[in-house]
Amino acid sequence: MSLSRRQFIAAGAGAVALAGAGCGRPKDWVTETRRLIGKPTAPPLAAVLTPSASSEIDAVSHAINRLTFGARPGDYRRVATMGVEAFIEEQLAPARITDTLCARVIRHEFDSLADPEGSFFRREEDAADPLQKLFPALRGHGARVGDLYEFKDKVLLEDLTRATVLRAVLSERQLFEVMVHFWSDHFNIDPSKAEAKWLKAADDRDVIRSHALGNFRDMVRASAVSPAMLWYLDGRANRVSKAGDKPNENYARELLELHTLGVHGGYTQQDVMEVARCLTGWTVRDRKKFFKGRVEFNARQHDDGTKRVLGIEIPAGLGAADLDRVLEIVASHPQTARHIAAKLCRRFIADEAPEAAIRATAAAFMESQGDIPATLRALFATAEFRAPATRGAKFKRPFHFVVSALRATNAETDATKQLIDYLLRLGHAPFRYATPEGYPEVASHWQNTLLWRWNFSTALAANRIKGTRVAISELRMRVGGDEALMATVLGRRATADEQMAYRECGADVALLLAAPAFQRS
Repeated sequence: MSLSRRQFIAAGAGAVALAGAGCGRPKDWVTETRRLIGKPTAPPLAAVLTPSASSEIDAVSHAINRLTFGARPGDYRRVATMGVEAFIEEQLAPARITDTLCARVIRHEFDSLADPEGSFFRREEDAADPLQKLFPALRGHGARVGDLYEFKDKVLLEDLTRATVLRAVLSERQLFEVMVHFWSDHFNIDPSKAEAKWLKAADDRDVIRSHALGNFRDMVRASAVSPAMLWYLDGRANRVSKAGDKPNENYARELLELHTLGVHGGYTQQDVMEVARCLTGWTVRDRKKFFKGRVEFNARQHDDGTKRVLGIEIPAGLGAADLDRVLEIVASHPQTARHIAAKLCRRFIADEAPEAAIRATAAAFMESQGDIPATLRALFATAEFRAPATRGAKFKRPFHFVVSALRATNAETDATKQLIDYLLRLGHAPFRYATPEGYPEVASHWQNTLLWRWNFSTALAANRIKGTRVAISELRMRVGGDEALMATVLGRRATADEQMAYRECGADVALLLAAPAFQRS
């Protein structure tokens, strides 16, 4: 890929900066320049990479396993030094975490995905980035919603997919990225439908990433008027123009069944229809019109009569405010708190979410009025999350497995076609799930992926994935030998059987990545 003018200027700035610093070997210059211009690369390793010395998954490894997409070399020592509680609090406040490398890679690789108004974390990133201080004009201006139509839809999907992988691999804001993945499934949109092909990129930026560790009510509101969601679940076609017209109930049903109360949330078919009436009149301009992608409310296509949702009357005459009134009712409902809590406990604790943890998490959700960090803080404090029996017992979904392997081996990757092909074969490439419920969480859905996991492990360890490279010999030396490498990957000391298999199989690292212990977090 050729450098853009902005990247070319940045590369020159990087060369000047390195020359002034008296940089050493050419290999170091190339690596550092790649970092400075934002090209995908492996993050620099810490000076000391001491892994776990425990024979079991301890509290430190458990916290890393569940709050991140997998430990990188050196993560165990860092978290053990700061303490699990401090690590949890750090991850719950992503805006305070410097994430310069990841931000620079995304900014320079994907103009289509940049935030035109300045990203949620932009102020902190720019403050930490020497290139932004030297050349403020290098900041990407990004694509406004209407501008996304200027890109080919296949390019946008490729950019979204690659950026999702790179963020999961590179970001220091790991819990934030985990929650982006969680909410992307919760508010799933298949970008193959109609104009969602172009608009999902805005939804990912303005709905999911803007609210992933914010407030649930705000996220539901943003999703309800997301141009991509209005296309995907037919909200744009939900209109009542004359007596006898029936509203389109597609989005209303999924709002209740998937996004808020849950399938057993106690609502009725009448509630679905009443919610649909509340949401009539919202639409989005299509690509044949001026201001394409703009969301609008058409009062003439809105049912402005009295409605009753979950036993609560919504008076006539509210117009567009019907939307906020109905979202207030469903987002603050106890069944919504339970539904979200159960899904979070299934993600962070066990497929069979423990009842006590669900209750504690739901209570925090209700008390905080949907504050996601407060809800997660309560979940991470439960005895069920911290119980030794839950450690190393959660089967990784394929995306998690692939990213954790890249992180464990400190791989350098550009996340292009050959790597994405593995995710496609594993059935878990981002933004490819067709139905609104999103990719399943439970292990039973993913058990048939083991052969492709082995294929991926062998290809990664042998550097047979174009655009992705691991330096195993260098990593082995840096961590302190084979036993330390095994402990780095597994999050604990390898058992005698694991050590024997590692040394005798002839495919040591590939076997380690394909081992049952690495398939679980």
